[in-house]
Amino acid sequence: MGGPPVDAVAGIRYFSHVAKFVIPRKTVYRLSLYFRIVERLHQNRIETVSSAALAKAAGVKPTQLRKDLTYFGQFGTRGLGYKVSSLVTQLASVLRTARFQPVILIGAGNLGSALIHYDGFAKEGFEIVAAFDIRPERAKGGNPPILPMDRLGGFISEHSVKLAILTVPGTNAQAVTNALVEAGIQAILNFSPSILQVPNNVVVNNVNLAIELENLSYFIT
Repeated sequence: MGGPPVDAVAGIRYFSHVAKFVIPRKTVYRLSLYFRIVERLHQNRIETVSSAALAKAAGVKPTQLRKDLTYFGQFGTRGLGYKVSSLVTQLASVLRTARFQPVILIGAGNLGSALIHYDGFAKEGFEIVAAFDIRPERAKGGNPPILPMDRLGGFISEHSVKLAILTVPGTNAQAVTNALVEAGIQAILNFSPSILQVPNNVVVNNVNLAIELENLSYFIT
């Protein structure tokens, strides 16, 4: 099996017994959509799904779906479709959701607190194991604990954390990001309005709520 082309701004490094390659970020996003769909099918005890049905549910063309799934090699049976159980296993493996992925959150203000108490992360295989805040008065025990920033590096190293959620003001975002990268964080979900500067080996996904609302408002008549 030949490896897919390597994208410089990619999402996931995927290892097989034949090749080591990188799955492009846009493909990773679509794989996440496919995973949620087939997981629901699996829960409903549906054994097979056609590429046309899966593509329609995900809002993509069947040709795009089949191209995305070739990252796992050639599988599926013409006329019968894909085995749902196999798709769940393959997608969970490449997206690393077969086990809990520890996540830390930086900034325990209003948005940060809401995310800390959101139970949907656990359902998707992610667990916020700790939050950090620059204000000492916000530090407290609990599950997860809110810790002072001076414990950030040691906690990341001790718990092998690679993912972080950033909900700090824009003025502090880059300095906090620098500390996260130095401590070993490899991926950041950025809720701050700042465009972060990170090394090539660190991935940042930006969530700007104001831009999303502005985009939606365009379609309001």
